[in-house]
Parts: sequence; C-alpha cells; structure tokens
Amino acid sequence: MITKCLFPAAGYGTRFLPATKSMPKEMMPVVNKPLIEYGVDEALEAGLNEIAVVTGRGKRALADHFDTNFELEHQISGTEKEELLSGIRNLLDSCTFAFTRQREMKGLGHAILTGKPLVGNEPFAVVLADDLCLNQEEGVLKQMVDLYRQFRCSIVAVEEVPRDQIHKYGVIAGEMIREDIYRVDKLVEKPSAEQAPSNLAIIGRYILTPDIFDILEQTAPGKGGEIQITDALQTQAQTGCVIAYKFKGKRFDCGSVPGFIEATNYCYEKGLYSL
Repeated sequence: MITKCLFPAAGYGTRFLPATKSMPKEMMPVVNKPLIEYGVDEALEAGLNEIAVVTGRGKRALADHFDTNFELEHQISGTEKEELLSGIRNLLDSCTFAFTRQREMKGLGHAILTGKPLVGNEPFAVVLADDLCLNQEEGVLKQMVDLYRQFRCSIVAVEEVPRDQIHKYGVIAGEMIREDIYRVDKLVEKPSAEQAPSNLAIIGRYILTPDIFDILEQTAPGKGGEIQITDALQTQAQTGCVIAYKFKGKRFDCGSVPGFIEATNYCYEKGLYSL
C-alpha cells in the first residue's frame, strides 16, 4: 500500500557549522554510516523501496552516495575493505532513488510539497534523517506502516519531551484511543511551555495521505514565516483523521551536537553501524 518515502534534505544544518558549510548534514556519519543511510535502511525494512529526496544547493553528495563509485570500488575490489560497502550496495540493489531541489527554504511543509512530483497521488512516508530512530525488534517506520493498514489516515510519531524543550517541536493534543495512540484534534508548532497543549512532541517520522498536498498548497505561512506541516495537519485533523503514535524505540536528535554525540556512542557500543 505504501512504497514511497520522502526525505526532506534541503536544510543548511547551521547547528553543525562549519562542518556543514560544504557537507550536507544528512551525510554526517554516525560512526561510519551517514545519517541518511540509517533512514533509508529504516524505510526499506518497512517495505518502502521508492526513495524520494528533496535536496538543495551544494548537496550533490546525497545523490553521489546512492550511486556507484566505479573508481573506488575497482580500487578495493577483492580486499577486506570491500565488505564495508555491502550495506549501501544492498540499498542500491533494493531501492530506486529520485531527487528534486527545493530552491528556497520555506519550511518543512514547503519541502514536502516540493516532493509532490516524486510522490504522486499515493500515501507516503516522510523521514527527517537528523532524527535517528533505532529499535532492535522493528523500526519506527515499520511500526507506523502496520498502523496505517488499520487506520488509513495520516500518522505522526510522537514522544514525551521535557516542558523546557517543548518550544523546539510541533506538539499534539487529542483523544487517547489506546495507551500509545491518540486521535489528534490539535497541533501547535513550537509553542511556549505555557501554551503547549501537551508534552507530546512530533518527531521526524510521518505517514501522510496524498490530500496533504492540496492542503499544503492552500496553507499560509505560519510560525517563522514558513509553511508548516503542523498547520496542514491541523486542517486535515479537522476534516478527517490524524493519528499520533508513541513509537517503540530510541530516538536521537542528531541535529544537535549533544544528540549526535550520544547517537554515535550508542551505535558504536551496540555495533549498529556498517561492519
């Protein structure tokens, strides 16, 4: 039912300057595997093998990574180093990759809308690669795809965050259906702790129904003058159904230096990288 996964990857990654001056933040390695490769691994595990990437200027490394490097592969052919490419080779054999550019940074909602030609009129997943999600049993996207089969509506992944951090996130409120599922009736982008309707923050995993594109086209700029996906989801929640899911697993905010260091140490200790 869902085969496509969209990766918005046009942002500047300013929290990691100067490293991200010339390198996409999505290519920053957690141990020896780029963040975006972890995300594509998660998508493939969920059965999503049509990968769409919204890039920006100076981000050609993303397309190059998901391609064959004949010179490199010839040089290491037959050596023990060749095994280090087994993971990315599996992705290249198992997935198709399509790329488009977001010419202006106008928010996550605009980035998702930019991916419309790559997605078409189908339900699709969205992964923000700098939110690294790990779970030993099944990945977060796999959990959400299974949930979509039941509800057939847009789904956002949420987790509880401290009140003093809530201003960094989109926040939901709604009716609890079961301990880990809410029917959303309110979404607020980056509220203050006093204005937040709950402490359930949206993290970088979504499943969206294709009507979200029509809604995004009609969505006015919101917080920060950007087109916010939370505003579009609020419209969708009022006219249909949006589910929030408290996922099973561990999430690292690799868009921040402390989160990136924590993720690197965790993956190294657990052996969750390319061997």
